Amino acid sequence: MDLKIFIKERIFFILINIVTLAFSVSLLRLLNVQWFPIIFLTVINFIGMLSFHIYDYIRKKKYYDEMTINLEALDKKHLISDVVEEGKFLESSLVYNIISECNKSFNDEISKYKRNNSEYKDYIEIWVHEIKTPISSCRLIIENNESEITKSIKEEIDKIENYIEQSLFYARSSTLEKDYIIKKLNLYEIVGSVINKNADFLIKNKVKINIDNLNKEVYSDSMWLKFILGQIISNSIKYMNKKNSELKFYCNENKEGIILSVEDNGIGISDKDIDKVFLKGFTGENGRKFTKSTGMGLYICKKLCEKLNLGISIESVEDKFTRVSLIFPINKIMNFS
Repeated sequence: MDLKIFIKERIFFILINIVTLAFSVSLLRLLNVQWFPIIFLTVINFIGMLSFHIYDYIRKKKYYDEMTINLEALDKKHLISDVVEEGKFLESSLVYNIISECNKSFNDEISKYKRNNSEYKDYIEIWVHEIKTPISSCRLIIENNESEITKSIKEEIDKIENYIEQSLFYARSSTLEKDYIIKKLNLYEIVGSVINKNADFLIKNKVKINIDNLNKEVYSDSMWLKFILGQIISNSIKYMNKKNSELKFYCNENKEGIILSVEDNGIGISDKDIDKVFLKGFTGENGRKFTKSTGMGLYICKKLCEKLNLGISIESVEDKFTRVSLIFPINKIMNFS
């Protein structure tokens, strides 16, 4: 609490006190009162007024300083009402009541938002499961009526399934801590499973697969890790424009942990876009030029990696390569063992 502000706030009251004191002195002199009692009364009055203001300043400064310190110490500022106490002066009671009411209203809004978000998540999950039925029916019809046209339809259905899966995992990402099982995984098996799932897409685009040094064990959630790798593969295939397209999967190990890299020899990413690829909805030049991208794939991957305590990074050189790396920290691995 600043002393200048305190004095400025009370300047009118102080001036009234001085004027009143001056008027009292003048009146006493007109009544022929001697100077000694006048001076004595003036000094007593002045000391009393000064003492009151000093006391008031000290108690208010202590209260507001404690409030400021508590606020600065909080990571979540909206919890200030939990650490603020009601003071012994009027303004502190008003401030305390206002903060309490605001906090109650804020908590009510959060509860409302959580309910709406939970309902939306439940709806998405139900919708995803329901829509799988007509998609499965479409696949069955295609298998029984194979032709060039049905092959093209199957490719579009694969894309639809990918977007549906993306929406499901995005809806679940906010409550990931309730929906994952950490266990020991073999990266060779995980990568192999994801490659098999995307086999048709890889074969159609004539992508050569190169696997090296993947026999590593890490701790993570199998379902979420497969989704992340699936999104990275899908992204790589979108931006391949070479006859000899190649997708490499390999592992390195250092002091920080095990690093799984997925590298393609596609069109690459420009220097001005490379720092933005994990932003929500960012498509960049490649997204607008080569394909209609949603800009959500890598954003969701980044979000899920943070929830799973995994690192994720990207390197690229235009017209040469793009490398996305997943880092499984050693300390995180050891914590689960």
